[in-house]
Amino acid sequence: MTNVFENYLSSIEGLSAEEINYSAEFFKPIFLKKGDFFIHEDEPCRYIGFIVSGAVKAYAIDKDGKENITCFKFENEFVTSFPEFVRQEKSRRSIRAIEDSVVYRISYPDYLHLLVQATAWNGVIKSMMEKEYSQKERYLLNYNNRSAVDKYRYVLSDEPMLVQRVTTQDLASYLGITQRSLTRAKGQIHKPNVL
Repeated sequence: MTNVFENYLSSIEGLSAEEINYSAEFFKPIFLKKGDFFIHEDEPCRYIGFIVSGAVKAYAIDKDGKENITCFKFENEFVTSFPEFVRQEKSRRSIRAIEDSVVYRISYPDYLHLLVQATAWNGVIKSMMEKEYSQKERYLLNYNNRSAVDKYRYVLSDEPMLVQRVTTQDLASYLGITQRSLTRAKGQIHKPNVL
């Protein structure tokens, strides 16, 4: 188990060193090449993952076959389609690597076992859910009904990692604008001041 994962678990209140060591046995590393799927839309959601390195995007395909990206996850973040994982249903979205990634994943049966054996994991899950809710809330507040320029300005100030690590096409999808609108917004914000 990598130090990254153990350090993350240590930062969460309530997990003892014993529980961290015990928990580590259930998380198995997988290596995703850029473009590989962690979860496929319309397939059972069997895993929760913790990203040790790399990044993923979550998206659904609309009726026109277009990707609608709902979020990005990077190092030190958990990733899954949580409602479908808990109910063991087919995922309503895909989660796919946008960079070569190392993800430690736990299966649903092991997850249930861990919740019983290390009850402090209920706090970990609660923390994960609160973070997920906060991200969704921030997204709705800052990206709905705003101009392309305002959306891009917000990304620059509050989520600069997206500009550094996400393709223009994926960023435009996430912001709910066309690539052309995003390119224009970048031009307006970054244009040199002429005296």
